[in-house]
Amino acid sequence: MPGGRLTQQERQRIATGLADGLAYAEIARSLDRPTSTVTREVMRNGGPTEYRADLAHRAAERRAHRRRTASAPDPASGPLPYGRDEDAVAEYEERFTTVMMGSGLAKTMSRVMVCLLTSDTGSMTAADLAKRLGISPATVSKSIAFLESQSLVRRQRDERRRERYVIDEDLWYQSMIASVRSLEEQVELAREGVDVLGPGTPAAVRLENVSHFLQYVAENLARAAEQAREVLHAKPSSETAGD
Repeated sequence: MPGGRLTQQERQRIATGLADGLAYAEIARSLDRPTSTVTREVMRNGGPTEYRADLAHRAAERRAHRRRTASAPDPASGPLPYGRDEDAVAEYEERFTTVMMGSGLAKTMSRVMVCLLTSDTGSMTAADLAKRLGISPATVSKSIAFLESQSLVRRQRDERRRERYVIDEDLWYQSMIASVRSLEEQVELAREGVDVLGPGTPAAVRLENVSHFLQYVAENLARAAEQAREVLHAKPSSETAGD
């Protein structure tokens, strides 16, 4: 049924469509499903070349079982705040995690990121994350160390001197600036390669073109980050507030 969970038969039709070289949109139309549903299903289960209907279905059943277990009544936690639907939140977090993994983050790091992003406080302790995600404190620590190295998470101490991991709007800016610095380093290395390999040689010309491309991207990324920070973080004027 459109909108419900994919059935095993539907997954088999997805696998058949992929084998026939059909586009995600074509497969989705044949199932009367959104294209995003088929895309997410395939990318979550190995991609178009590795997708297997039986394995995908078993994986979906395991995820559903984990969600039921996680959403079982817990007197300590109680219902989600603001009247949120537990199943909808779990599904959203899973899709968000899949997108983060597609950007290059490992699964556990993606789960930690999504957990912080979707928390109302934007900060959690290692114990909070370990309990919420069902992973060890050591795994949390390893994930946080990497995310911190990418300027995606920062640490701070709360009033009880506990270390908390924080994610907020400013971290996205800092992450973009860190990306700019990385691009600028690559620009310098590419330019050095021109001298090392000999100006005018095929390899040197390629590196020179790479340096121009990366320089352009770095400059525009830095400019966009500064502009976005200025506009989105600007406090409304009294005149605007009165409109």
